[in-house]
Amino acid sequence: MRAMLLAAGQGRRMRPLTDSVPKPLLALAGRPILEHSLEKLVAAGVSQVVINVSWLGDQLIEYFGDGKRWGASIEWSRESTPLETAGAVVKALPLLGDEPFILINGDIWCDYPIKNLLDRAARLTPQQSAHLVMVDNPPHHPEGDFSIRNGQLSAPIDGSTLTFSGISVWRPQAFQSLLHSSGAPLALREVLLPLLSTRGVGGEHWPGQWCDIGTPERLAEMNRKLCSV
Repeated sequence: MRAMLLAAGQGRRMRPLTDSVPKPLLALAGRPILEHSLEKLVAAGVSQVVINVSWLGDQLIEYFGDGKRWGASIEWSRESTPLETAGAVVKALPLLGDEPFILINGDIWCDYPIKNLLDRAARLTPQQSAHLVMVDNPPHHPEGDFSIRNGQLSAPIDGSTLTFSGISVWRPQAFQSLLHSSGAPLALREVLLPLLSTRGVGGEHWPGQWCDIGTPERLAEMNRKLCSV
């Protein structure tokens, strides 16, 4: 199974830390944020990894290289400007193969067991294009993103919304129809919404630890938590 780590964003909310360092390389518990996700993938048996880069991307390529130091094989998808999540996947499709793949945001930390995603991928129904891991709504996003009903992701239902963790499994076919727009920015939500009405997306609620490391304050807080363990 393959995975894609998203690492091309400019990290505007993280400035001034990201003026000279890409956000996925910022230190979390003594290692780059992105390294935590890479190590968890390899530990789960996922060694073929695609990473997209744009802003200060050469620093990421220099640090991670071909991935052998972690027991991984890394291929790089370069973007002249960030293409957002779905646009990044469309551009990287030739590197991702024909089977379901794991997709993880490059600026999160979560204790979700990645091995579970291998099972989720194997159990995607013929109607399902994806499976998303959802978490409790954080203080900075109290309205949430979607709800889960009978194991299926649905439009938000009052009082039962959850936030997308940035961890998911996708069939590459979900993006095939967008190949004509390759090179254009496209948000993942634009791919997800049409699938909800056809029960095309599975969902699960993960109650464990999760952090969207999007600001200097959240990075400092997560460092305090991890370094005090």
